[in-house]
Amino acid sequence: MSILRYTDDHEWARLEGDTVTVGITEFAQDQLGELVFVELPTVGGSVTQGDDAAVVESVKAAGEVKSPVSGTIMEINESLVDTPEKVNDDPMGDGWIYKVAVTDPTEWESLMDEVAYAELLAKAS
Repeated sequence: MSILRYTDDHEWARLEGDTVTVGITEFAQDQLGELVFVELPTVGGSVTQGDDAAVVESVKAAGEVKSPVSGTIMEINESLVDTPEKVNDDPMGDGWIYKVAVTDPTEWESLMDEVAYAELLAKAS
C-alpha cells in the first residue's frame, strides 16, 4: 500500500503514522509557475477535508491548497516564508507546506493512489 495519495486539485499527501504531510504536486507547481509567496496555515488550527488550508501565489496566478484530510495543523514549513521557490524546486520534498494530525482516518481511503492520479493527469493532457 502506498503511503502517498493525491487529490483531484493536485495536492499530495504523505501518511506517516497518524500525521499527513501536505504539498502541491509537480503538475500544480508547473501550472502555477515560479512561486513568489506562500500563505501558511496556523499551527493548532483545524482543517476540514476539501477546504482551503493555505495559499500559493506565483507570477502567473494564486491558488488555494485544499486539505486532503481533516485534522489539526501540527507543523508548517516556515522556510517557505522566505524561500517560496522551494515548492518549485522540490514540491514533493523540501517544498512541503504543512503537517496535519488526522482526525478521521477513513478520509485517507478517499484519496487517489499513484495509479489513479497518473490517469487523472493523462486525461488532463
